[in-house]
Amino acid sequence: MAKIKTAVIFGGASAEHKLSTATAAEIIKNIPTDKYEVMCIGITKKGHWLYFPGSPDDIASGDWEQDTDCTPAVLSPDPLHHGFLVLENGEVTVRRVDVIFPALQGKKGADGDIQGLLDLSGIPYVGCGLLSAASCMDMSNTHMVLDDYGIKTAEWTLLKQTDLSHIEERCDEIAEKFGFPLVVKPAKSGSSKGITKADNVSELVAGVKIAFSIDNKVIVEKFIAGRKLEAAVFGYDTPFSSYIGEIGSVADIFDHSTSETSTGDRLTVPADLPNDTQNMIREVALNAYKALGCKGLARVDFFLTEDGELFLNKIGTAPGLRKNSVYVKLMEHLGMSQSYLIDKLLEQALENPDRNY
Repeated sequence: MAKIKTAVIFGGASAEHKLSTATAAEIIKNIPTDKYEVMCIGITKKGHWLYFPGSPDDIASGDWEQDTDCTPAVLSPDPLHHGFLVLENGEVTVRRVDVIFPALQGKKGADGDIQGLLDLSGIPYVGCGLLSAASCMDMSNTHMVLDDYGIKTAEWTLLKQTDLSHIEERCDEIAEKFGFPLVVKPAKSGSSKGITKADNVSELVAGVKIAFSIDNKVIVEKFIAGRKLEAAVFGYDTPFSSYIGEIGSVADIFDHSTSETSTGDRLTVPADLPNDTQNMIREVALNAYKALGCKGLARVDFFLTEDGELFLNKIGTAPGLRKNSVYVKLMEHLGMSQSYLIDKLLEQALENPDRNY
């Protein structure tokens, strides 16, 4: 039987470039070679697309860009091509693929940009579609959808660039409404870059200006002190949630990107919670996943306060898939090894090519 032709896209022009290459290297190593033929497509930090025929170890180290066998390649938006246009020896050839595994993260990777191009190509791909990826990346959209569905998040407000002309006045209003401490975030970040904690108005003003240097919208949230809990959600029409895990000893401001590379080592699965609390949080994770139109996979972050209030912090539609990543560890607790998980993600994508909700 012919092997399934799979392309893994990695890198990208975002702050999460290194995280993407590290994740992609492990994805490639864990794709069953008896079932799949893998093509590697890297995107440099400047946004250049390259076909890379070398080792995943060079992807992890970052040496792949210097490989002399790299050749320019782009994903064709024409569904007739169903693949990549690769420039080799002065000629353009079409490399058809059956399914794509985007291992991109952050802006231009998990914010709907690449998902729109993938939709145009007509090629099935792993993970959330354009609308859900964009909605989960933009925290103002996430808040609005979850508020509408009755899923509790931190009290919040939105600042736009037009507010900069009277930012001190706006910050005074926010401080009067919410009090302190507050957390200031670029609305579309994907990592902890630009996120600050404010304990007074001057820190709030400074934090807002920092956040505006990264994005054109800024979210200000009431700070939530609580346990950091995690759920991994998997699936399409009938998704399921992992058991809830807990990340210990992390900073006040929860760094979602760092947690993919290091805090997996501080993850306890299952978290020390009563069964009914475990089940309640799993149900909330699934409801949020469905409300935002997610498909394939997502990681859902929560805070649980001392008095038992649950707040959803973030939904990550492109969680890291390294062996020590939180998502992988949560799924391993359900008996899904890293290689089995990656195989099933590809299978899902092939079985649900039209699920663009």
